[in-house]
Amino acid sequence: MSIALEQIAKHFGRQVIVDRVSLEVREGELFVLLGASGSGKSTILRITAGLLAPDHGRVLLHGRDVTGLPPQKRDVGFVFQNYTVFRHMTVAENIEFGLKIRRVPAAERRRRRDQLLDLVGLAGLGKRFPGQLSGGQLQRVAIARALAYEPKVLLLDEPFGALDVKIRTQLRRSLKEIQRKLGVTAILVTHDQEEAFELADRIGVLERGRLLEVGTAETLYAQPRSLSVATFLGGGAVLTGRAEKGAACFGEICLPLPAGVPHYEGDRVQVLIRPEQVVLSEQRTEGSMPAIGRGLITEQSFTGALRRVRVRLAHLAATRQIAPPLPFGEEGLLLDAVLPADSAPLSREVWVHLRGWHILTPPAPRLMVLETDSGLHAPLRLVRLLADRLGASATLVAFVETKEAAATLRRTLKSRLRDAGLSDVEVRFQYHDSAIQTIRQADPSHEMVILAPGPRRLKVPDPRTHGLDPLTLRILGESEVPVLLVKGETKSLSRVLICTAAGEHGKTDVQVGGRLARRLGAAVTLLYVARRAAEAGPVAHAHLERAAATLRSIDVASEVRVRESDSPAAGILAEAREGNHDLVVLGVHDPGSRSFFKIHDVTLQVIAAADRPLLIVPSREA
Repeated sequence: MSIALEQIAKHFGRQVIVDRVSLEVREGELFVLLGASGSGKSTILRITAGLLAPDHGRVLLHGRDVTGLPPQKRDVGFVFQNYTVFRHMTVAENIEFGLKIRRVPAAERRRRRDQLLDLVGLAGLGKRFPGQLSGGQLQRVAIARALAYEPKVLLLDEPFGALDVKIRTQLRRSLKEIQRKLGVTAILVTHDQEEAFELADRIGVLERGRLLEVGTAETLYAQPRSLSVATFLGGGAVLTGRAEKGAACFGEICLPLPAGVPHYEGDRVQVLIRPEQVVLSEQRTEGSMPAIGRGLITEQSFTGALRRVRVRLAHLAATRQIAPPLPFGEEGLLLDAVLPADSAPLSREVWVHLRGWHILTPPAPRLMVLETDSGLHAPLRLVRLLADRLGASATLVAFVETKEAAATLRRTLKSRLRDAGLSDVEVRFQYHDSAIQTIRQADPSHEMVILAPGPRRLKVPDPRTHGLDPLTLRILGESEVPVLLVKGETKSLSRVLICTAAGEHGKTDVQVGGRLARRLGAAVTLLYVARRAAEAGPVAHAHLERAAATLRSIDVASEVRVRESDSPAAGILAEAREGNHDLVVLGVHDPGSRSFFKIHDVTLQVIAAADRPLLIVPSREA
């Protein structure tokens, strides 16, 4: 392999930028790292080039470990997005610069320069200065300069991002031709899917510092393994149904499950439907294409060669739409289709058929259980209940001060896990100072983080904390997945109270709580607290109506309650007691300001006084 990355990791402060990435790039391959901004792709490129040192892992180039070598000793060419040409030098001098500092003879420099000028389409422009060139020409100079000393590896960091569409398309074609002619191994990073598809021999998709999947453009688009890749690459709808008798069923519609997709009767199944697989017609057609139903065309857009059409259909029983997300408060399904631009106009009401689909293999849900003290607080009874009901695996992370403490705690936990019927739970030990880093590793595939609040360790009470221990406060403030705080004794989770406020944060709480209640088969009460019922104005009532509709769209019925109380916290606690709710769902946020702890005071008050489990939903603020 030309390039091999082994378990590369990089942190900036407490933030994980690259998370244990391993990757192999073949000789002469043009490999594209594709991901959104902040996914870690440029950091990986800089680590490969030697511009950044990894915190963990190795970089091998042509079988040689170069992890500790500086950039100039790695035989790597690097092209940046912002051209990085020397403004005081001519084009020819820019291209020769790397050769000159390597003491290459003048005649060889000129030969190599002229060869590259011709290769990148700049022949005859060697005497011009950068100020006399267009953006596309400047980037050609940067590519030629990176190739001048014939590196074995070429790294390109979004090289066309600053160019207009037409020039970008032309340069992509030129780059691919140059790379093929020279046979140089290249890694290019981009957030542009079209660019990745056009250039790459293979693509690696990154999300939040993790390498999700690697494959050809065709394979990743048509047969993605994960939901993240399916929704990142291209458009389309993702529906969740149930496995029944060898088929994925969505209401009365059942699509056969491929033999290679593991499933158990009643399991959740996700199907990806690309727009080109959706067929619209005036009449229902019989034959090999299953009919999803009759729907209304709600949007149409002209894109040149194609016309994009969005159709709204009635809700299918026992079906949840993941993508595109339904607007809050709406029911039904949304499917996109593409038609030739010159196709005959359709009436507003159409039949929707499928000519193809792809069944995803959803990852098994995971629970992260935290033991923050002596091994006696981990809520294993509730963990067992959730693992059974959600079909989830669990990892128990115990925080310790010393290796000796870990040995003692291991024996205690092993006994408790065995008694709870959780012998298959993975146990990991971390030191207290790495607790928050551990929480950040709870990626979106984790259903939740579970912990019982530990004892307070502050000698001088801080009234802002309402008696909560500092570690629990930090976990609540830093976690990006819901945190289940286990208080009191709980033997079932059959009644869920979702506390909501009129606003964007309230929508998130409803959606997260509703999905959990659906999988638990729990009854749901939607609660809005007002000082006087009459003060819950039209905005609040409209929000509650949309919240109930959102729950209905995933087959969850709910009771809506507007409760009078002098304070929101008191109203939530009273409703939880009187309704005998097993679980209370609320956010760390408030439509107004947030506290020093990133948690609004109302949430802290409820947590401090509650006598039953609380699911704390994190804010999704940018």
